[in-house]
Amino acid sequence: MNKPYSESCDQNRDPIFDIIQPLLANKKHLLEIGSGTGQHAVYFAKKLPHLTWQCSDQQEYHQGINQWLDEAKLDNTPAPMALNVSDDKWPSAYFDAIFSANSVHIMSWQNVIDFINNIGKITSSGSILILYGPFNYNGQYTSESNARFDTWLKERNPDSGIRDYEAVNALAEQAGFSLKEDYAMPANNRILAWVKRQNH
Repeated sequence: MNKPYSESCDQNRDPIFDIIQPLLANKKHLLEIGSGTGQHAVYFAKKLPHLTWQCSDQQEYHQGINQWLDEAKLDNTPAPMALNVSDDKWPSAYFDAIFSANSVHIMSWQNVIDFINNIGKITSSGSILILYGPFNYNGQYTSESNARFDTWLKERNPDSGIRDYEAVNALAEQAGFSLKEDYAMPANNRILAWVKRQNH
Protein backbone atom coordinates (compact mmCIF):
# COMPACT_ATOMS: atom_id res chain seq x y z
CA MET A 1 0.00 0.00 0.00
CA ASN A 2 1.34 3.41 -0.97
CA LYS A 3 1.51 6.01 1.77
CA PRO A 4 -1.48 8.35 1.76
CA TYR A 5 -0.55 11.80 0.52
CA SER A 6 -2.19 15.21 0.81
CA GLU A 7 -0.85 17.95 -1.45
CA SER A 8 -2.36 20.65 0.78
CA CYS A 9 -0.29 19.36 3.73
CA ASP A 10 2.89 20.07 1.78
CA GLN A 11 1.58 23.47 0.71
CA ASN A 12 0.51 24.69 4.14
CA ARG A 13 3.08 23.10 6.46
CA ASP A 14 5.69 25.87 6.39
CA PRO A 15 3.26 28.78 6.98
CA ILE A 16 1.66 26.76 9.81
CA PHE A 17 5.02 25.92 11.33
CA ASP A 18 6.11 29.56 11.36
CA ILE A 19 3.10 30.36 13.56
CA ILE A 20 3.03 27.31 15.84
CA GLN A 21 6.77 27.08 16.56
CA PRO A 22 6.79 29.93 19.12
CA LEU A 23 3.40 28.86 20.52
CA LEU A 24 4.77 25.37 21.25
CA ALA A 25 8.25 26.40 22.41
CA ASN A 26 7.56 25.56 26.07
CA LYS A 27 5.12 22.68 25.54
CA LYS A 28 5.89 19.01 26.15
CA HIS A 29 2.88 16.85 25.18
CA LEU A 30 0.73 17.65 22.16
CA LEU A 31 -2.37 15.77 20.99
CA GLU A 32 -3.21 16.17 17.30
CA ILE A 33 -6.91 15.67 16.59
CA GLY A 34 -7.57 14.25 13.12
CA SER A 35 -4.03 13.45 12.01
CA GLY A 36 -5.28 12.35 8.58
CA THR A 37 -2.34 11.13 6.50
CA GLY A 38 0.21 11.74 9.28
CA GLN A 39 2.24 14.16 7.12
CA HIS A 40 1.87 17.14 9.43
CA ALA A 41 2.83 15.05 12.45
CA VAL A 42 6.09 13.86 10.92
CA TYR A 43 7.05 17.28 9.58
CA PHE A 44 6.30 19.22 12.77
CA ALA A 45 7.60 16.59 15.22
CA LYS A 46 10.96 16.48 13.43
CA LYS A 47 11.29 20.26 13.81
CA LEU A 48 10.06 20.21 17.44
CA PRO A 49 12.12 17.43 19.06
CA HIS A 50 11.36 18.72 22.59
CA LEU A 51 7.69 17.87 22.08
CA THR A 52 5.91 14.50 22.08
CA TRP A 53 3.51 14.67 19.10
CA GLN A 54 0.63 12.25 19.75
CA CYS A 55 -1.38 11.51 16.60
CA SER A 56 -5.02 10.57 16.84
CA ASP A 57 -7.73 9.73 14.35
CA GLN A 58 -10.39 7.16 13.65
CA GLN A 59 -9.05 3.63 13.27
CA GLU A 60 -9.43 3.52 9.49
CA TYR A 61 -6.67 6.13 9.08
CA HIS A 62 -4.10 4.45 11.32
CA GLN A 63 -2.46 2.29 8.66
CA GLY A 64 -1.59 5.36 6.61
CA ILE A 65 -0.43 7.38 9.64
CA ASN A 66 1.77 4.49 10.73
CA GLN A 67 3.42 4.34 7.32
CA TRP A 68 4.54 7.95 7.70
CA LEU A 69 5.61 7.47 11.33
CA ASP A 70 7.48 4.23 10.62
CA GLU A 71 9.38 5.75 7.73
CA ALA A 72 10.39 8.85 9.70
CA LYS A 73 11.56 6.84 12.77
CA LEU A 74 11.27 9.80 15.14
CA ASP A 75 11.60 9.35 18.90
CA ASN A 76 8.77 11.78 19.68
CA THR A 77 5.89 10.30 17.67
CA PRO A 78 4.25 7.41 19.54
CA ALA A 79 1.76 5.13 17.81
CA PRO A 80 -1.50 6.89 16.87
CA MET A 81 -4.39 6.86 19.27
CA ALA A 82 -7.82 5.66 18.14
CA LEU A 83 -10.17 8.57 18.72
CA ASN A 84 -13.64 9.55 17.63
CA VAL A 85 -14.25 13.00 19.13
CA SER A 86 -17.87 12.17 20.01
CA ASP A 87 -17.05 8.90 21.80
CA ASP A 88 -16.37 8.65 25.51
CA LYS A 89 -13.02 6.90 25.06
CA TRP A 90 -10.81 9.94 25.39
CA PRO A 91 -7.26 9.59 26.73
CA SER A 92 -6.76 9.82 30.48
CA ALA A 93 -3.42 11.62 30.00
CA TYR A 94 -3.10 15.39 30.25
CA PHE A 95 -1.80 17.44 27.31
CA ASP A 96 -0.44 20.97 27.37
CA ALA A 97 -1.11 21.47 23.65
CA ILE A 98 -3.92 20.46 21.27
CA PHE A 99 -3.51 20.91 17.50
CA SER A 100 -5.98 20.24 14.71
CA ALA A 101 -5.77 21.23 11.04
CA ASN A 102 -8.64 21.28 8.56
CA SER A 103 -10.90 19.22 10.79
CA VAL A 104 -13.75 21.31 12.21
CA HIS A 105 -15.28 21.96 8.78
CA ILE A 106 -15.25 18.19 8.08
CA MET A 107 -16.87 17.30 11.41
CA SER A 108 -20.56 17.76 12.15
CA TRP A 109 -21.34 20.64 14.50
CA GLN A 110 -22.11 18.11 17.26
CA ASN A 111 -18.63 16.64 16.70
CA VAL A 112 -17.13 20.12 17.11
CA ILE A 113 -19.04 20.63 20.36
CA ASP A 114 -17.88 17.24 21.68
CA PHE A 115 -14.29 17.86 20.54
CA ILE A 116 -13.94 21.15 22.40
CA ASN A 117 -15.86 19.99 25.48
CA ASN A 118 -13.66 16.90 25.76
CA ILE A 119 -10.35 18.71 25.35
CA GLY A 120 -11.42 20.83 28.29
CA LYS A 121 -11.13 17.66 30.39
CA ILE A 122 -7.61 16.65 29.27
CA THR A 123 -5.92 20.05 29.52
CA SER A 124 -4.96 22.26 32.42
CA SER A 125 -4.18 25.92 33.06
CA GLY A 126 -1.78 27.28 30.42
CA SER A 127 -2.55 24.55 27.85
CA ILE A 128 -2.90 25.82 24.30
CA LEU A 129 -5.51 24.93 21.65
CA ILE A 130 -4.53 25.60 18.02
CA LEU A 131 -7.00 25.23 15.13
CA TYR A 132 -6.05 25.74 11.48
CA GLY A 133 -8.50 26.09 8.61
CA PRO A 134 -11.12 28.37 7.05
CA PHE A 135 -13.56 30.24 9.28
CA ASN A 136 -16.45 32.63 8.69
CA TYR A 137 -16.75 35.93 10.54
CA ASN A 138 -20.08 37.58 11.40
CA GLY A 139 -21.77 34.87 9.34
CA GLN A 140 -19.88 35.92 6.21
CA TYR A 141 -17.40 34.08 4.00
CA THR A 142 -13.97 35.71 3.86
CA SER A 143 -13.55 34.91 0.16
CA GLU A 144 -15.34 33.61 -2.92
CA SER A 145 -13.17 30.48 -2.86
CA ASN A 146 -14.28 29.73 0.71
CA ALA A 147 -17.93 30.13 -0.34
CA ARG A 148 -17.38 27.62 -3.16
CA PHE A 149 -15.52 25.27 -0.81
CA ASP A 150 -18.41 25.42 1.68
CA THR A 151 -20.91 24.52 -1.05
CA TRP A 152 -18.73 21.56 -2.05
CA LEU A 153 -18.45 20.41 1.59
CA LYS A 154 -22.22 20.54 2.13
CA GLU A 155 -22.94 18.70 -1.13
CA ARG A 156 -20.64 15.92 0.02
CA ASN A 157 -21.94 15.90 3.60
CA PRO A 158 -24.75 18.23 4.74
CA ASP A 159 -23.47 18.08 8.35
CA SER A 160 -20.10 19.58 7.41
CA GLY A 161 -19.26 23.16 6.48
CA ILE A 162 -17.07 26.15 7.31
CA ARG A 163 -17.70 27.15 10.92
CA ASP A 164 -18.35 30.59 12.34
CA TYR A 165 -15.43 31.89 14.36
CA GLU A 166 -17.82 33.34 16.95
CA ALA A 167 -19.53 29.99 17.57
CA VAL A 168 -16.23 28.10 17.90
CA ASN A 169 -14.82 30.79 20.19
CA ALA A 170 -17.91 30.54 22.41
CA LEU A 171 -17.33 26.77 22.77
CA ALA A 172 -13.67 27.36 23.63
CA GLU A 173 -14.63 29.98 26.23
CA GLN A 174 -17.07 27.52 27.83
CA ALA A 175 -14.28 24.91 28.00
CA GLY A 176 -12.08 27.39 29.89
CA PHE A 177 -10.01 28.81 27.02
CA SER A 178 -9.39 32.46 26.11
CA LEU A 179 -8.39 33.53 22.62
CA LYS A 180 -4.70 34.41 22.44
CA GLU A 181 -4.40 35.24 18.76
CA ASP A 182 -6.15 34.99 15.40
CA TYR A 183 -3.60 34.73 12.58
CA ALA A 184 -4.36 35.32 8.90
CA MET A 185 -2.89 32.51 6.77
CA PRO A 186 -2.42 31.92 3.03
CA ALA A 187 -5.32 30.62 0.91
CA ASN A 188 -7.97 32.35 3.08
CA ASN A 189 -7.27 30.19 6.12
CA ARG A 190 -6.69 31.17 9.76
CA ILE A 191 -4.87 29.88 12.80
CA LEU A 192 -6.83 30.39 16.01
CA ALA A 193 -4.91 29.93 19.27
CA TRP A 194 -6.51 29.82 22.71
CA VAL A 195 -4.88 29.44 26.13
CA LYS A 196 -6.58 27.73 29.05
CA ARG A 197 -7.36 30.04 31.94
CA GLN A 198 -6.38 29.53 35.58
CA ASN A 199 -8.78 27.46 37.70
CA HIS A 200 -9.98 25.36 34.76
